[in-house]
Amino acid sequence: MYTLNQMLLALLCLFFINISFTQNEKDQEKKPIVVIDPGHGGKDPGAMTLKGIKEKDIVLAIASKMVVLNDTLFDNPLRLFFTRYTDTLIALRDRTLLAKTLKADIFISIHCNQAINTTAAGTEVFIYPKSEAQASASTYLGLTIQQGLADILGIKKRELKYGNFQVLRESDSKAAILLELGFLSQTDEAIYLNKEESQDAIALVILQSIIKFLGL
Repeated sequence: MYTLNQMLLALLCLFFINISFTQNEKDQEKKPIVVIDPGHGGKDPGAMTLKGIKEKDIVLAIASKMVVLNDTLFDNPLRLFFTRYTDTLIALRDRTLLAKTLKADIFISIHCNQAINTTAAGTEVFIYPKSEAQASASTYLGLTIQQGLADILGIKKRELKYGNFQVLRESDSKAAILLELGFLSQTDEAIYLNKEESQDAIALVILQSIIKFLGL
């Protein structure tokens, strides 16, 4: 049988656990929501090298590393969601639907590039301005990430472009970009992007850039 003191102590513990859980939920709700869209997946490999390195694998690996870094290195300042967590193909409309449902502050579609010109190299950022405010925010986010990748990792920058991509066209996030990390048709960039340490570094720079953009 429990004594009265033991019962009171148990009730008190449950009370404070409930308060703590509720507070954690409220803290989570205050955090900015970022949807990361690892391009392609499943039967759609995206860009590929002659040695079979696939875009879909590189971008998913980088996205996965962002979650780990967000939780461990930055003390979880962002609520990160993916459009795909595994090697599966998700319809484009469902990728933007997720961001709309979550009311995401930021939407970033991550890709690798490919070109007939095998010397083409560097990052590209695409935006689809739906309003002056979104165009400004998307431009700032994209250029912040590009500059970080250039300054910290030495990755060449290419120009910011307007892209009529469905994932951007249907996005209503405050900032939405499509980020091309480099060209798999360029030998050095393909080798770099396929290295785990490079993917760690890219994930870190993207996270830092998001945090800088949000002013956290």
